[in-house]
Amino acid sequence: MDSKTFINLYFQELESIIKRISQEDIDEVIKLLYEAWREGKQIFLAGNGGSASTATHFACDLAKFTSVEGKKRFQAIALTDNAPLVSALTNDLGWENVYIEQLKNLIHKDDVFVVISVHGGSGADNAGAWSQNLLKGAKFVKDNGGKVVVLAGFDGGVLKEMADACIVVPVDSTPHIEGFHVVLTHLICARLREMIAEGAVVAHVPESILLQDSISLSPESSP
Repeated sequence: MDSKTFINLYFQELESIIKRISQEDIDEVIKLLYEAWREGKQIFLAGNGGSASTATHFACDLAKFTSVEGKKRFQAIALTDNAPLVSALTNDLGWENVYIEQLKNLIHKDDVFVVISVHGGSGADNAGAWSQNLLKGAKFVKDNGGKVVVLAGFDGGVLKEMADACIVVPVDSTPHIEGFHVVLTHLICARLREMIAEGAVVAHVPESILLQDSISLSPESSP
């Protein structure tokens, strides 16, 4: 196979993936993150390997690219970035505890943990079961009143079942999944920036709040 044929086939695979990714799931992640921004909640992000760099990149874009002059900003922290802390936790408590131990210092109710994982925490290799640090972190967040967002691939794995919102890149290819995760984070941040600038109201605002607003704005409610 020559390079031109390879490139053409690769692009065809990308087109196929785009058609199969759930737009509804993307929308749910956007809504959840927008609500967290509106309520002043923290966003923590983590991943392993290539997904660790995606976590850092996503945190950067949430903090900077979504910022709108005169509006409050996202509080986004990548748990992958403090090398001395990560190495100390790994050395003393083991790699499986590297994220949960950081979350114990930081998490509050309704904060969001964004987990990026190619296999969604399923599978194993020479070092044992994959992504146990992500699973432990996600469980800790859920147990302490937080929310979990997952970007995964393959079938979504165990993390999909733990998530409040999850986007699965439906393909069995690590390079394609990792590549699409970055594309998705750019899409999400671009839409969040637009919503922040517009002052959008998300569809899943609690009904009680919407009812209260409708009453206070209704002409019939005026004294």
